[in-house]
Amino acid sequence: MVGIVIISHSRTLAEGVAEVARALGVGKAVVEPAGGDSEGRLGTSIDLVEQAVAAADDGDGVVLLADLGSSVLTAKMLIEDAVGHEVLLADAPLVEGAVAAASMAATGAGLRTVHAAAESAREHRKTG
Repeated sequence: MVGIVIISHSRTLAEGVAEVARALGVGKAVVEPAGGDSEGRLGTSIDLVEQAVAAADDGDGVVLLADLGSSVLTAKMLIEDAVGHEVLLADAPLVEGAVAAASMAATGAGLRTVHAAAESAREHRKTG
């Protein structure tokens, strides 16, 4: 099953998005948070992201969703250096993209399909 990693500057935010995505992804999806820096403060940590990718990847690949700024840069850096993992970064809103990806991953869909589902969340308008 395709795994999902939530990268955020905040550990609490990453854990919360992962919790929502797991619950709305029918509980089958593997969604790992990677939030904050290595000391639990606001920031990002490539080490935490690498650990989350390793935990989320069962061989079918991983979709990354990042909140902003250095989280996106950290995700891109991980993709450049990814060894042994097929990893894609979704250009998607964090919560909506995570839920869409988790829902699709729970069906057993492949990496590119899960990635596309996450990115399709940009199209879901909240107003008219």
